[in-house]
Amino acid sequence: MKKTIEILAMTLLLLAGAASCESLKLGDAGLSKAPESSGATLDTLFASLKDADKVLTSAYYYLPYGLISDFDSKMGKDILESITDHFVSNKHTEGDGPNDLYYTGALGANIAGQSAGGEAYRFGSEKDYTAIRYAWFFLENADRIPTDSDGFSTAELAKKKAEAKLCIAIAYANMVRYVGGVPLIKHHIETSDEMSFPRSTFAETIDFIVQMCDEAAADLPWSVVATEDGRLTKAAAIGLKLRILCFAASPTFNSDTPWHPAAADWEGMGKYVRYGQTYDKGLWDRAKAAADEFMDGLSAGGFYALVQATPTGVDPITGTTYCTPRDYRLAYRDAYNKRGTTESIISIRKSNSTSYHNSNMDLQDDFGCGATLNWVNKFPYADGTPFPENFDWKNPSAAGADRMPFFKSDANGDHKVDAATFTETRDPRLYENICVPGDIWKNGTVGPNYVNAKGPNFQDGNTGFLQMKFIMQQEADRNTPPHWCMMRFAEVLLNAAEAYNESNGGPDAKAEAWLNAVRARVGLPPVATGMTKEQFRQALILERELEFGFEEVRWFDMVRWGLKEAFTTRLKALEVTGNKQKNATSFTFKVKDAYPPRVWYNDFDTRWYLAPIPAVEVNKGYGMTQNPGW
Repeated sequence: MKKTIEILAMTLLLLAGAASCESLKLGDAGLSKAPESSGATLDTLFASLKDADKVLTSAYYYLPYGLISDFDSKMGKDILESITDHFVSNKHTEGDGPNDLYYTGALGANIAGQSAGGEAYRFGSEKDYTAIRYAWFFLENADRIPTDSDGFSTAELAKKKAEAKLCIAIAYANMVRYVGGVPLIKHHIETSDEMSFPRSTFAETIDFIVQMCDEAAADLPWSVVATEDGRLTKAAAIGLKLRILCFAASPTFNSDTPWHPAAADWEGMGKYVRYGQTYDKGLWDRAKAAADEFMDGLSAGGFYALVQATPTGVDPITGTTYCTPRDYRLAYRDAYNKRGTTESIISIRKSNSTSYHNSNMDLQDDFGCGATLNWVNKFPYADGTPFPENFDWKNPSAAGADRMPFFKSDANGDHKVDAATFTETRDPRLYENICVPGDIWKNGTVGPNYVNAKGPNFQDGNTGFLQMKFIMQQEADRNTPPHWCMMRFAEVLLNAAEAYNESNGGPDAKAEAWLNAVRARVGLPPVATGMTKEQFRQALILERELEFGFEEVRWFDMVRWGLKEAFTTRLKALEVTGNKQKNATSFTFKVKDAYPPRVWYNDFDTRWYLAPIPAVEVNKGYGMTQNPGW
């Protein structure tokens, strides 16, 4: 599905009268902005399904996007991973969210000026309500389309209406994970409407998302043909329902104990930021039912599967083929990066330009940003053995060739930049998420993540590691249309395993199989059998850390599971020194504290679980209220 700015300009008209929202006061973006008008009429906009689809495409266009781009300024064009325990930003430019607002603890309800937009989510300034507005506009006018117009069919109209409903669900799902319950707009707003949008409770918001997913699923195909790639499907609707039910059922929002003292006041803040006043196992049962619904659909409709590696290794004696570490890595790369795979469940597109995501590289090229040693150490060896917490970084060779921290030398004993003369020793996903010392980073050169890298390449503050995901090593690797794979089949499998574990009081064979399928895709062995519910939960949380780096998963896992230690544990880095200034082939290491430190180490408050509502939004008086602790 193609999207251009020209289409956007065509659809931002919503007309005077029925579509003008000039006097609305909900948010700095979205409903409060008067749409541009081209002078088109409703009859022109909805003259055919093809014409009306341009309006629907605008709803698609405004769906949330996770990569650094010109689409928005989230975190001051930094990344969400920077406020997790996985990554440290040293961007330090004016308006940079991680350094200005999070590491210092300065985030609050009165952020203004250039710092506004540095938040992970600034309610009222994001584009979710814009997507919702266009979706409702399409839904309420789609029946104007003449039944005798070119290409009209009742089934196709129902499908497009269902896509609009799922756009609404996606936008609300994005909001609720950041701020809790929000005002629910259930129709297209007209200027004659009363400008009152009371905040809905957390439960009402979750249930409305589920309702919209169910309504959409009824009229959507399970999958689409290649020419329709990017369109929302029944699998997307059920997958989103499973994700949001797991989120709502998690301990932060589903517990006898409020996650913040202010959330104890049920009639005050509580009902807006918790599903109920007591733990409700029924939420996990609903999530399990959604998992079953997806798997039943998969059994009937097929199509979705993990992207698997193509073996290129050949045993010189038997002639049999096997998957090399790089084969596994490239399959994993296609899973998150390539459009139209069997793993892509929800794919958001903003541009077909292959340079659209250059900002991800710029963040590393221009500033001392990098992954933490804490995260790197969680990736096991390639055989599944955990990497030792007490690894001797002063003498890494003492561990033996197969237990080197990143690579072992092949027969010629040398790592050359222009030849594969080394073998990875760890989980292949480590190398695809993180540029470790000695690996090719971009454009055929070793990553400049060592202190004596030639010239200005090494950036002060670097942790010894660089982001690799979405960088992809070579220019040719980036020469494909980009997308944000908001949901992958791997997440559905792990969400289903989670729902089964929590609902059943422990893992069964299905839950174990789903988790093991994700591990097997990169050559890791199955997890141990006979785990308790708590042990399997920890295995799942870890697997999500290894699988979904830089895909905006870790932050929400930290929040929903209440992982206080992920906020408060001091983050570590490696000081790496190469044997030469350019394209170093061997290194020495020294563990150090990651810079900059975070206020959370000594002064953490659970208010950070949900974003503050800007005071300017609360003061408008339409019905939004503040979150606990802010």
